[in-house]
Amino acid sequence: MQRNSRIQKRSVFLPPAALAAIPAIAGFPLVSCNGLQFDAARERVEVAAPASWKSASTGNDGRISTGWLSDFSDAGMHRAVDEALAHNQDLKAAGARMKQAKESNIVGKARLLPRVGVDGSAGYSVTENGKAPASESERYGLTLAASWEVDVWGRLRDLKTADDADFAAAQASFRGARLSLAANAAKAWCNLIAAEQLLELAHTTLDSNTRVLSITERLFKGGAGQGALDVQLGRTNVAAAERAVKATQLARDEAARSFEIIVGRYPSAEARGSRELPVLKRQVPAGLPADLIERRPDLAIARAELFASAKRADAARKAMLPSLALTASTGTPVSRFANFLDPSFLATSVAANFSQAIYEGGALSANARGALAANEASVHDYSQTALEAFREVESALGADASLAEQESYLLKEVEQASLAQKQAARDYSDGVNDDILRVLESQSRATNARGSLIRLRNERLQNRIDLHLALGGDFKTEVYK
Repeated sequence: MQRNSRIQKRSVFLPPAALAAIPAIAGFPLVSCNGLQFDAARERVEVAAPASWKSASTGNDGRISTGWLSDFSDAGMHRAVDEALAHNQDLKAAGARMKQAKESNIVGKARLLPRVGVDGSAGYSVTENGKAPASESERYGLTLAASWEVDVWGRLRDLKTADDADFAAAQASFRGARLSLAANAAKAWCNLIAAEQLLELAHTTLDSNTRVLSITERLFKGGAGQGALDVQLGRTNVAAAERAVKATQLARDEAARSFEIIVGRYPSAEARGSRELPVLKRQVPAGLPADLIERRPDLAIARAELFASAKRADAARKAMLPSLALTASTGTPVSRFANFLDPSFLATSVAANFSQAIYEGGALSANARGALAANEASVHDYSQTALEAFREVESALGADASLAEQESYLLKEVEQASLAQKQAARDYSDGVNDDILRVLESQSRATNARGSLIRLRNERLQNRIDLHLALGGDFKTEVYK
């Protein structure tokens, strides 16, 4: 067996000539890349915002409601929001995605750091030499290697900044999901109360129609009234009211199931709302349009995505320049196991590697142009998101004022329809009026007016919650961290 030759330990360094060649090699692609014209990526967009909201509003003093949930003064609504935040599965999924984005951001930061690894090996071989004795050899090695891409042009820093923007977008997305969930829980609570009130109204209407039918049948048997036609119309009204009860019960159960899903319960339709809908006591201070851009989560997401696309476009352009990588390794390649950990057998190497793509079928330039196109799309997406945000606020503000006015008229309608219903029923019972159609019509008007009032009040609440959500304010005074 051949004796192992000792490997002497020595210092390794880059020759001065190699170091002097770095600027010349690095400058070569700059000349060739100057012929490729690329527009500068846009990191931000200035959106023109009006000085004040165009729709009717008060309180445009630069402030908005903080802790808007307290504006409704409904303990059940507070409990519903808390339960949704604790148990809603969609919010838990959004939280998990934010954690995923955080870990992905850590992975991105690792691009700027050296990579270090260790490799161990052991081998044994036998070579047959005809009639001569077979030769045997052993080989052992333990190598520590490191590599590092030098970020000469800032490409890796651009990618790291883009990853940071992605994480910021994920955080804004989670905040938006939390605000949306709170609003949806509050709206589902109001829907449940309104559905139960409509069901109660349906039962009241059935009772009223049944009483009128009893009066009609009594008068018919006594020889008064218009005869069998009045009875048939009364029975028709009772059957219609019974059908309405069934339909309203179904709608109430669906509202309960929707509420239960949002708060994380099984959809059993067993949830119960409060007796009365929350009362709106004041108008909403809407703040200034310019402040909306910094406040809304969806705009924060679009802004972060725009910034990330700009940095990735810069990185794609810089990928056309040469790369510089430094590698180093040290280890003990020996032929005897006894020398495996002997430092006197240590071998070390250091190298600097330059890489410059000369021809890749236009892939690099196409990638750079594609990244710029993605940046341009993000610019338009951000502008469109801002316009949609302004529209949502303007629409909600306009609806808030209009619905309040509609309710004032509807209250008068309910009052007069109720008086007409009572008068018609009294006149028919006393024999002053023998026209059953007037009684039935007055009942229908009163029922429709009361149902419209319930729906309108719920619509006002839904719109008010949408307005708070559109303004981007938090639903509790203590902002979630």
